[in-house]
Formats: sequence, C-alpha cells, structure tokens
Amino acid sequence: MPTVNVDKEELYTALGKEYTFDEFLDLCFNFGIELEEDTSAKEMAIREVGAHKVDDSVSDRPILKIDIPANRYDLLCHEGISRSLLVFQGKSRPPVYKLVDPPNGQAHQKLIVKKETAQIRPFAVCAVLRDIKFTDLNYKNFIDLQDKLHMNICRKRTLVSMGTHDLDTIKGPFTYEALAPKDIQFVPLNQEKSMNGEELMSFYESDKHLGKFLHIIRDSPVYPIIYDSTRQVLSLPPIINSNHSKITLDTKNVFIEVTATDLTKAKIVLNTIVAMFSEYCAQPFTVEPVEVVYEDNRQPPTLTPDLSSRTTSAKVDYINSCTGLKLSPDDICDLLNKMSLEATPSKEDENEIVVQVPVTRSDILHQCDIMEDVAIAYGFNNLPHSAPSVSTVGKPFPLNKLADIARLELALAGWSEVSPLTLCSHDENFAFLRQKDPGNIAVRLAHPKTIEYQVVRTSLLPGVLKTLKENRKHSLPIKVFEVGDTAIKDDSMERRSRNVRKVCATYSNTTSGLEQIHGLLDRTLQMLHAQLVDKNGTASGYWVQDSDNPTYFPSRCADIYLRQKGETKVIGTLGILHPEVLEKFGFNFPTSAFEFELEHFL
Repeated sequence: MPTVNVDKEELYTALGKEYTFDEFLDLCFNFGIELEEDTSAKEMAIREVGAHKVDDSVSDRPILKIDIPANRYDLLCHEGISRSLLVFQGKSRPPVYKLVDPPNGQAHQKLIVKKETAQIRPFAVCAVLRDIKFTDLNYKNFIDLQDKLHMNICRKRTLVSMGTHDLDTIKGPFTYEALAPKDIQFVPLNQEKSMNGEELMSFYESDKHLGKFLHIIRDSPVYPIIYDSTRQVLSLPPIINSNHSKITLDTKNVFIEVTATDLTKAKIVLNTIVAMFSEYCAQPFTVEPVEVVYEDNRQPPTLTPDLSSRTTSAKVDYINSCTGLKLSPDDICDLLNKMSLEATPSKEDENEIVVQVPVTRSDILHQCDIMEDVAIAYGFNNLPHSAPSVSTVGKPFPLNKLADIARLELALAGWSEVSPLTLCSHDENFAFLRQKDPGNIAVRLAHPKTIEYQVVRTSLLPGVLKTLKENRKHSLPIKVFEVGDTAIKDDSMERRSRNVRKVCATYSNTTSGLEQIHGLLDRTLQMLHAQLVDKNGTASGYWVQDSDNPTYFPSRCADIYLRQKGETKVIGTLGILHPEVLEKFGFNFPTSAFEFELEHFL
C-alpha cells in the first residue's frame, strides 16, 4: 500500500474540522484507508539519521502518514483524500470535470507524434491547466503526486512517465520524436550546462534519484524527445525535463505531456493529474484538451484527456449476497453516492443499479468493486457476522486432488518428491532427451533472459534429471518423483496452449533397477483404480508394450497404454534411460524412469 504524507493543518482546514488522532483514525478506517502516524518531517528525519544530524531547516509542521489502497490513484495526494472524505461525510458533492476551449478563440494546442517513436515509447497524451494558482503547499502536492504515480501505476516510469511545463515559456505545436542520443542537445532541469543524450546518461548515472531510471532507454539506438515549434526541448522522457520550461510558483498555465508504452495507463495518469489539480484553476475543475496526432496513423487524431464518466451496472442480489445485507436499490445508491459514484436504480431491471463512474475511479472494473464500495460505505464493522454455508466453502479442484493422491502413494512407496522449475532450455527439452522438436508443441518465450529458460517444459524428465545431477553425491539408490504441469501448444484454446498434468519417477543405482520402477508404476496405477489387463482383451485397464523411443535404451523401453470405455490411448512411457541422455545431464548412474499423463484417471 502506498503511503501518502499529508500536511495536517491543510487537510483539517479542507475538511472543516479539527480531529483528534482517534477521531481521524476512525474516519480513515470507515473510509477504507489507514492512518499510520501523526508526525513531522523533522521527527522522521531524527528517527532516520539522529537528532545531531538534523538542523532547523527541516520543517516541523505536523504530517499525517496515510496508507492508501494500491489501486486508488485518486487518493495519492491531499486534494484527492480531502475531496473524497468530504463526499463520504455528505459535506459536499463530487466535482464535475469539464473540458473548455482555449481562451480568445485560439486553436487547441497540438502534439504531433512522429513515426520513429513507435520503436521506443509509442504513445502520448496531453492536457493544459489554465490560470492555475500555485502555493508552496499545493505546488509540493503537485510534484509529490507525480512521484507517487511514477512509482505506482507507472511502474517506476517503465510504462508511463509525465512531464509538466510552463506553457508561457514554450510555443506549440509540439512534436514527440525519437532521435539518436548525439542528436539531442538541451539543458536539463536545474542545470546550467547543455548536454547531448550520451553526456546526460553519464552525468546522471550516479544520481540517487534519476540514476535508477536511465536503464529504461539507455541501450536504445534512439531516445524519445519532445520539442516545441522553435525546436526548444521540453523533456527527454522518461528521464528529465528541460530547464527552459520548468514550472515555478509563478507559473499560470501548465502544459502536461505523458508518454507511455501502455496507452490505457497513460490516460489514467493524465486523468488523475488534471482531476486533482484543476481545482486550483480560475475556473475550478476545467481542463483544456490538447490534440494528439500520430504521423503514421497508428492511433486516430484525438483530443486528450477524455473526462467523461463511463456507465456500468451491478446486480442488487449480488451485492446483498456478498455483504450479507438486505439493501434496497435506493439504499445501495445512497451508499455508493458516499463513495463518489453516482448511482441510480435501473428503470428496466429492478434487480440492477446503474453507476456513473468518474474519471478518478479507474479502480472500478467489475461489479465486485461496486460491491466493495457498498460494504465500505455501510461500514465493515456493521456487516452481519455469520458462518459460511457449505456451498461457499472452497473445494479442491479434482485434478489437484488426484495429484495429491498420486504424490502420497509415491511418497509412501519410498520415493522423494522434487519440484524443479517449469522453464528449461530448448536443448534440455528436446536434444538432451534425443528428441526432435516438431515445431508445434513447445511454448517458447519471446525474449528469454538466459538460454536456461527458453521454453515451457513439455516433459517432466529434464527437471528431474537436473535434480539428479545436483544430488549425484547422495547415497544410492536415488529415488525421486515429480507430479506437475507441462505445457503444450493448442490453437483450439483461447490462450493457444494447455497444461498437461504428468507424473514422473526415476530410480538410480549401480544397476538400472527397471523392475523397481515398473513395480512403482503398477502400484501407482493400481491406486488410481486402473487394473493390469490383456492388451488383446476388452476390459478397461492398462498394459505396457515394447516401443522404440530414443530417450530410452533400445529394447528396454515401453509405452503405457490405457483402455477406458472401449477407447485406447498411449498415456506415457517406461524404460531405462539412454546413456547419452544421462551424459547430457551430467549424471552417470544407470537410471530407469516412467512418465505418464495423470488427467486420464479423473
């Protein structure tokens, strides 16, 4: 959960009341957030470095540290918290956000996204806040919110980054480009010397704040860059802004640009910024949109941001069943209005409510999120206490239950369970097992970090054999097994692959011990209610039959057949592993193994 430091005096002034610690603690709990501490910057500094290292320049203004749910981006600043708490207490209504045209009949500002940006940070959105009035406190809040968003939804600027600029120091239309590092030249924020892209990377590599972001673009052949119409640099996303356009307490008009690899998250970030700080515009809660045009038409021309609310719905009986309440549609709507969600009973379905979700509530994705807000507004401590009915108690997934039964029987037989990784190299999955890759079976990783993790295993054997290698100094015999998932490509599935649960066991000694592994197979299948039958008969059951599998020693290999309801399938293999297979995995003791698919026994 992110922690937001809010100026205590400023917050209580906005709420119109002085709270004791316990009173505000209860208010926060009732709203679904948590008051962690009443402290000050000076007190926190003393705890961190000691009183002898803290001078009088550190502020001792009281600060409230508040823990916020990770998906409530609208509560990451004083403005969002105070506004939401006022609505929650019924002291105000949620603001209505409006898009307004530029003053004096001017055309909208425009950002042209060049086609080269597609190879590094392909998306951008923008907005303008006109006639904004900054103070020391709300300016600090403005910067802090950007930092909080960068570390949260922006994933440390890898997905999204934003820059804010004094619009009166720059001139549109603006262009978002991608250029070679040496072709970029500007004075970074709070610096005096002009640098190119390469020099900037070297200059900031030891910087505690910016150094951790350099890797995002450093190795790219091109860097993203934003210019105005006079070729004045605004920013080098996602690293730093230009000193030329920096905002100050005297800034009146703010140009906000957001660049991203994820367009949806970029829109959420922009909406959050403008929704929180449009409060300080001469016309509160108004935002001037900016036209964003993609040179290669990868996105249609559009005005950003879009501040319109979206409509969703939730079922009354679903909300009541989850909360244990018996609320009417009107009661539910009243509770949702306390949570800044405008809700009305549906005119077409008495079991449904219609909810208008404002731009600040990007966390509302499903009716379960609406149900959660109803529970918060009603009061968690007020919800009825009841024991769950039998129907609500979780039951084991049948395949998992069957896998646990197989694990128990193998362990009782004296075998030790191992749990290797599900990823392996392509060679381990095929060449090391003396198998050829048919090309349509293994799920490959698009950009593996190392050759050890190239594919999702299609067999349990590679992982078991790697485990044997690491334990080859243990006393003999070594008897191990694994019950786990493999993955197979399957275009008929929505995700284009499917999991296959398998059982694999090996026996290693000075001799192969084929009879040991065969006996374990018989015992395991017997406990799975499969009987050994004649292959020429009609009875349901299993049998083994000689086969030629390159993974195993010639003439010491068999396929495992299973006949059920008149249908016969090959479900696995059994045999002595080929010496070349053992050599590839660095294990030199004779080893027998079996592997079969477990799902056929459900």
